[in-house]
Amino acid sequence: MQVLNKKMIDFDFDKFKPKWWAWNTHIQTIVASLFSKVQQLKFKRVEISTPDDDFLEIDVATADSDKPIVALFHGLEGSTERYYINNLMHSLHSAGFSSAALNFRGCGSRLNNQRRFYHSGETESYEMFFDWIAENHPQKHIYAIGFSLGANTLIKYLGEREDHSLVKRAVAISPPYDLKKGSLQLHEGFNRIYEINFLKTLVEKLEMKRRQFSDMPTFSGNSLYEYDNQVTAPLHGFKDADDYYHQCSCKHYFEDVQIPLLLIHSKDDTLCPIEYAPIEKIKKNPHIHVIFTEQGGHVGFLSSPEGWMNRTILKWLER
Repeated sequence: MQVLNKKMIDFDFDKFKPKWWAWNTHIQTIVASLFSKVQQLKFKRVEISTPDDDFLEIDVATADSDKPIVALFHGLEGSTERYYINNLMHSLHSAGFSSAALNFRGCGSRLNNQRRFYHSGETESYEMFFDWIAENHPQKHIYAIGFSLGANTLIKYLGEREDHSLVKRAVAISPPYDLKKGSLQLHEGFNRIYEINFLKTLVEKLEMKRRQFSDMPTFSGNSLYEYDNQVTAPLHGFKDADDYYHQCSCKHYFEDVQIPLLLIHSKDDTLCPIEYAPIEKIKKNPHIHVIFTEQGGHVGFLSSPEGWMNRTILKWLER
C-alpha cells in the first residue's frame, strides 16, 4: 500500500490503542456493532417533507450554547439508532454541540412513500437536510460527520458543492472509496457474513415496497453487486451497477473538497479497504487531514481507554 506522504494532522490527538482482546479486524467490527454500550440522549424526532412527496426523518438534540450544530449520517442499512450515532450525539451534547441525525429514505420508523430508496451518492437528501438545519438554526454554523456509506455521500456532496457548501467542517469515517471494488470485496471470504446481513434487510424492504408498487424490480442474485445491478441502479436512474458505482464513488470528489475535512480510517478495514483510497488526490488537497490507524476494523475503533473515536472527533470540531 502506498504511504500517505503528507503531514497527517496539525493538532495533537491520542494515538489509537486497541483493547487487548480486539486484535482482529472482524472482532473490532462485529463487537463494536453488536455489543457497544449505547449512551441514550433525549432528542426530538422531526419529519420534513421533500419536493417529490416523500419525507425525511431527523433526530435533533439541541444544546444551550452558540456552538455549531453537527449533522450526522449513518451507514448502509443503518439508522439513527446505530450505536455510533447515539454515542456521538451524547458526546457532542456533553461538549455543547447541537446535533441532527438523518435517517436515509426507508431507514427510519417506516418505509418512505416513493418507489425509490436511498443510495451511496444521493446528495439531494443531504442538501434538503442542510437547508432545513440552516433555516431552523440560522445562528449556528453547520458541521457534518458521516460513517461508511454516509461518509461516501458526504464527501461527494462536499466535492460537488466545492466552496458553496453549507458545511463549514466535516469528518468522514471508514468511507468506501471505490464502490465497485468495495461491493466485490464483500463477496469474498469472511466478508460474506456482512454481505448476507446487508442483503437480508435490503431484500425485506424491497418486498415490503412491492406491496405499494407492484412494478418494483426483482432481485434474483446473491451478492450486493447483483442487488445494485438489478435494483439500486434501475430504481435511481443509473444504467447498471457499474454506472452507479462510477458516478457515486467518493474517490472522484476528494480534489474538489474545499472545507476542512478529517478522514479517519483503519488500515485493517476489510469492508472498505484503505488500499482503494485515492492517495494522490488526498495528498494534494490541503483541506484534507487524515488519521490512518493500524487497527480498528470498520467503524469499530474499540480503544483502551474507551472512546478514542469520539474524543478525536471532538478535538477536530473544537479547533
